Amino acid sequence: MQPIKTLTSRTVVLPGTNIDTDQIIPARFLTTTTREGLGRHLFADWRYDAAGAPRPDFVLNTPAAAGCAVLVAGRNIGCGSSREHAPWALMDFGFRAVISTEIADIFRANSLKNGLLPVVVEPAVHDYLLAHPGSEVTIDLESLTLVLPDGRRVPFPLESFARYCLINGIDELGYLLGQADRIAAYEARQAS
Repeated sequence: MQPIKTLTSRTVVLPGTNIDTDQIIPARFLTTTTREGLGRHLFADWRYDAAGAPRPDFVLNTPAAAGCAVLVAGRNIGCGSSREHAPWALMDFGFRAVISTEIADIFRANSLKNGLLPVVVEPAVHDYLLAHPGSEVTIDLESLTLVLPDGRRVPFPLESFARYCLINGIDELGYLLGQADRIAAYEARQAS
C-alpha cells in the first residue's frame, strides 16, 4: 500500500444516498482476485449506456473528475454486500479517500484494509462539500483533520491502528510481518 500522511486533491461529488457496493462495482465484474483494471468498471451501470458508451453527463466521465483523488459521496456509501472489490475499484480509478456523513461498516473496514481512507464528517461540512464540487481539500492523517478551501480545519475520527497502517503504508499482515523479530524473541522465551 502507498502511505498516506497528507492528501491534497480536488473533490468529485456523487450526492446519491445509499450507494451500495453493487453500484460501486457490479457483481458481474467480481470474477478477478486482482485489483488492476477494476477502475474501468467503477459505477459501470451509471457510467455507461446499454451499448457500453460513456454517458457524458455522469460526473466520473467529465473532465472535472480527471485527477481527483477524493470522492464526496452521499449518506451511507458502501452499504449492501461485503466485497473488497468496491474499494479496489475506487482506488484503481484513482481515489484515495471517500468523504461522507455515513460510511457502511463493512465497506469502511475493507477500505481501511486496502489503503482507501474513509472520512466521516458532520452534516454541515458534508453539505458544504456537496455544494462545492471540485473544491480542493487536504486530509491530514497526522492531525486527523480535513482542511476545507476556506481554511477551516475539521476533525474526523479514525482508529489509531488504522491510522498507523495508512500512514506507514502497510496492511494488517504487513504490520505482523514487521513484528517478526519480536515474535521470534517471544517464542524463544516461551520455549525455554
